[in-house]
Amino acid sequence: MQTKLGRKFWISMLIFGLMGQVAWVVENMYFNVFIYKMFHAAAADISAMVMASAVTAALTTIIMGAVSDKVGKRKAFMSVGYMIWGISIIAFAYIHSIILTIVMDCVMTYFGSTANDAAYNAWLTDRGDSTNRGRIEGVNSMMPLVAVLVVFGGFMSFNLDEHSAWVTIYYVIGIATTLIGALGWFIIEEDPKLKKSEESMGETLTYSFRPSVAKENKRLYLTLLNFAIFGISIQIFMPYLIIYYEQTLGLENYVMIFAPAILLAAVATVFYGRLYDSKGFIKSILPVTGMLLAGYAILYFTHAHAALQAFIGSLIAMTGYLAGMSIFGAMIRDNIPEGRAGQFQGVRIIGQVFVPGLIGPAVSAWLLRNAEVIVNNDGTESFLPGKVIWSASAAVIVILIAVLMLTMKERKEN
Repeated sequence: MQTKLGRKFWISMLIFGLMGQVAWVVENMYFNVFIYKMFHAAAADISAMVMASAVTAALTTIIMGAVSDKVGKRKAFMSVGYMIWGISIIAFAYIHSIILTIVMDCVMTYFGSTANDAAYNAWLTDRGDSTNRGRIEGVNSMMPLVAVLVVFGGFMSFNLDEHSAWVTIYYVIGIATTLIGALGWFIIEEDPKLKKSEESMGETLTYSFRPSVAKENKRLYLTLLNFAIFGISIQIFMPYLIIYYEQTLGLENYVMIFAPAILLAAVATVFYGRLYDSKGFIKSILPVTGMLLAGYAILYFTHAHAALQAFIGSLIAMTGYLAGMSIFGAMIRDNIPEGRAGQFQGVRIIGQVFVPGLIGPAVSAWLLRNAEVIVNNDGTESFLPGKVIWSASAAVIVILIAVLMLTMKERKEN
């Protein structure tokens, strides 16, 4: 029998999950566009920002996830964290340089990772169990691309070449995030099984990094290794995705191509997440790798102004991305020891964000070091991301397939 979760859980999950991802989309996809358009950033600048944010997210989640376990609370970290997170987003309306953007990105990431990466994800783990994990992750994992859809739709009326448009965007997203945090005080329900940790703060912080714990939870750590490889593939292309569509392919109305692909991919993921509950990890993750390879191949061979081809490639690749997030998320949560969800958010974020956020952008920055350059109307120059980002992303997925096969026996999957 599937454990019932209740209306308040689903409402809290949907609004906190979606608003958190909207804020992350603005950071992960549009901060890159912001410094590209406003300050003519190079690929190295974009990569530096992504990597700095990844380091901040990892350190924050390790510490604040453990702190939330120590005090035995999630709601306060989620609610207050979202409120301050929103205020930090508004601050970007007053920034006028690449360096300050990178610094403030790290500040914003601290609050966002406290509220979302550490507290919200620990709360999801607390509330779910083996009977409903695939369903929860199917819904939760569609949030990133639904958020992209929301942001794309909301940004359509703005001229992103004008600084005033960015000021409005940061105010709207920041205020909305703060209001969601305030609402959390009234709707979030703590897991009744969650108790204050009796361990010292030092023991709580280091627990998930002990070799003995890794040995006892081998399946979890192998899954995190696989997840990191999956994430590297995504982070090779994701920081440059909008720039690639708009500048390299010349698809000025890229929203009308990408948005339907995201919507269909999100719907497909809701149903795909349930495959994990019935078939297990390996039988549900291998089709994901096939979808990613197919999507990358189509996008690699997509020519300029080929809108239909870009739509098909985006649909397949984004479905693979979302479904992969769903399956990996469910597998990780199923293997986190009960009562220690916060302590394990640190190692989760290392696999999901830190390693991919360092390696993926570094690879793409190196690949694009001699990228084609265009001259802007004001005489400045900007680079054009090349299709090499798709072939590199595909090569990493091939490595992932090999690692999945090699570690299958260790996971005792069939």
